[in-house]
Amino acid sequence: MGAIPEHPEGRLPFTESSVELLRRAKNGDRLALDRLCRRYREPLRRWAHGRLPTARRDLAETDDLVQETIVRAIDNLEGFEYRRDGALLAYLRTAVNNRVRQEIRRAGRRPDHVTLDVEPRDAGGSPLDQLIVREEIERYDRALASLRESDREAIVARIELALPYDQVAHLLDKPTLSAARTAVSRAVVRLAKALDDGSS
Repeated sequence: MGAIPEHPEGRLPFTESSVELLRRAKNGDRLALDRLCRRYREPLRRWAHGRLPTARRDLAETDDLVQETIVRAIDNLEGFEYRRDGALLAYLRTAVNNRVRQEIRRAGRRPDHVTLDVEPRDAGGSPLDQLIVREEIERYDRALASLRESDREAIVARIELALPYDQVAHLLDKPTLSAARTAVSRAVVRLAKALDDGSS
């Protein structure tokens, strides 16, 4: 699939329901698939970029990885129970997260290329620092997985992907921005409790 142009305002276009776009994409409609990719690609790319190994953080590579993962995930949606747009976003975030973990494992087996005539670059901390960060991410992921679906969707949309509250309200089927803010706040409190419970 060729490059999909960015939405001109840098926002996710929600003029069409993701339910309808997903149904059409599953029936082979390439335009619907392109629209779904455009809708979710940018926030997922921003999120994945910071988690990828240093050697894979080129923006074009990150974009390709995210777009390819979205297309594959949409092609393999048998058994996925679609309730609202937030459920699809959380599902796609999980697919991208799994792909990022594959890249981290691959990078661990193959050392980065080193050029000896330049200053050594910071590889992101000592091996101990990297292990601690990886364990913290795994602890966070376990706590997130323990929450109910609507809380996971709220956290993925607002905290992980930093979507504006108007988009969070749409994704979570909330009638107002205030209701979306309340949903996110309550989800964060539950996540903090799950993190505390998991550390004891």
